[in-house]
Amino acid sequence: MRKDIEFKTEDGVTLRGWHYVPDNRQGKVPTIVMAHGFSAVKEMYLDKFAEAFAAAGLAALVFDNRNFGASDGEPRLEIDPWRQVRDYRDAITHAETLEETDAERIGIWGSSYSGGHVLVVSAIDRRVKCVVAQVPLASGAGNGRRLIRPDFFPGLRAAFDEDRRARMKGVAPAMVPVVAEDPLAPSALPTPDSWTWFTETGRSRAPSWKNEVTLRSVEMFIEYEPESYASFISPTPLLMVVARGDVLTVADLAFAAYEKALQPKKLVALDGGHFDAYVKGFKEASGAATAWFTEHLMK
Repeated sequence: MRKDIEFKTEDGVTLRGWHYVPDNRQGKVPTIVMAHGFSAVKEMYLDKFAEAFAAAGLAALVFDNRNFGASDGEPRLEIDPWRQVRDYRDAITHAETLEETDAERIGIWGSSYSGGHVLVVSAIDRRVKCVVAQVPLASGAGNGRRLIRPDFFPGLRAAFDEDRRARMKGVAPAMVPVVAEDPLAPSALPTPDSWTWFTETGRSRAPSWKNEVTLRSVEMFIEYEPESYASFISPTPLLMVVARGDVLTVADLAFAAYEKALQPKKLVALDGGHFDAYVKGFKEASGAATAWFTEHLMK
């Protein structure tokens, strides 16, 4: 069963999403808190993952990140990773208030950018009893150096500085496309598979998705280092799902972050690229996550 929900963050922003509860639920059940990655909205396959969890007896609280989709927040289309981390924690607090939730059995799931967020949240919030990070961003600086040509960096830095000066004068934040058909054109995620997945999925499943973010979002991306929290996740059980052919949140950086994590942990390596976890590799990705949550939250 799915119903629409909304809740306020500690700083007063209303976030909206879905609450999935298993059919034939008896008593309180484990609950998985979920949000999407960089600029994506919940309709971009998070429903499929939540349905898989609900079929296994797990509730799921799915929400749109602030400034995106059905959630409130200003400036629109801005991605601040640390605000999103705090929103995950506020979503956990809201989940605790729901009558269906067993507050002692809360898990978190994230993918891509939010896959990095859940590494941070599970390291600092001990209410989290189990975590799954799918195709996660491990290092913003490392990843940025893979995605952005070295000769483009000086111009990008200059654009960041000029945007900062303009904002100080009251000018609206500069904007940049999330994806572009030409990987050499300015965009936040300059890979061909990003263009294909976002445009096709936006048309078919998520008309609320916008191909635009603030330039400041890109600056904050390359300053964000979730891997620095990896060794602090233990003793919370960690599953990391990595796509071997991932060229967006590049696979070797994710593998290196996994090596920094302590036990208990498990690594699942998928064939294919970053976005295959949502479609072609969905059964394997969702199955691994469901099994991990079941093992550690259904005892």
